[in-house]
Amino acid sequence: MAKSETKRLSVDIDGVELQLAHPDEFTPHWVGQEELVKQLRAAWLVVDEADLPLNPRLVGKPGVGKTSLAYATARGMGKEVYLFQATMDTRPEDLIITPVIADGQRIKYVASPLVTAMLRGGLCILDEGNRMGEKCWASLAPLLDARRYVESIVAGIKVRAHPDFRFCTTMNDDASTFEVPEYIHSRLQPQILVDFPEADEEYRILKDNLPFSDEQVLGYVVDFLQRAHRGDERYTVRDGINVARYALKLIKETGEDPLRAYRISLTMTLGEEAVTYVE
Repeated sequence: MAKSETKRLSVDIDGVELQLAHPDEFTPHWVGQEELVKQLRAAWLVVDEADLPLNPRLVGKPGVGKTSLAYATARGMGKEVYLFQATMDTRPEDLIITPVIADGQRIKYVASPLVTAMLRGGLCILDEGNRMGEKCWASLAPLLDARRYVESIVAGIKVRAHPDFRFCTTMNDDASTFEVPEYIHSRLQPQILVDFPEADEEYRILKDNLPFSDEQVLGYVVDFLQRAHRGDERYTVRDGINVARYALKLIKETGEDPLRAYRISLTMTLGEEAVTYVE
């Protein structure tokens, strides 16, 4: 890297000016499960000058809080966080540097959230990484080992990661994903399993997201979620938040009692099949 100016929104690398992305800012709602936070912090720790941080993958069902875990942990470490949402349409250049037409028909180069995090020493969360194909992962291979760089064919430059740069990816364990190549799997270690929380933690998560909620509604939702977990259903606390939120709106708008509002909300939000797990 020839020059860099982290206080500005652009940097110069070997004569190529890159416009940087802005960090993502939202309120992380991560409650309990402190062991997962410790595991993630340990993966990012550097214990010696010759050591390197690891690139963990957070695996679990959609909605269990993988992204919130990574974001809250990184913010707790004082890091800027950059989120990149992977899709089946993601291209290698999307991950690194994209050319755009600027004023005067000149080409401007825009750094991805990943490259911005590399340059600024932040964290990049590659969200739902197993939704993108092998060509994308191949472009990240040198970043995820001791080389810690990416190459942009478009801009003709090599971008090296700041020593403070950290990386993780979330992966959903559902059918709508690609198999990650084995040579990439070995670079995405350790695997941290994010599972459903216990009842008391689930209640605290709901309360943290909906501090204005009726206590009865929260109790109904937690009971539903715990029964669904025991039935190996995929309903998550994210679903529970939506059920509770709509129930509260029904109570406010129609004057329904909490139990009936909860039942209506559950059916309308998650479908008739969800009623199976109502006591």
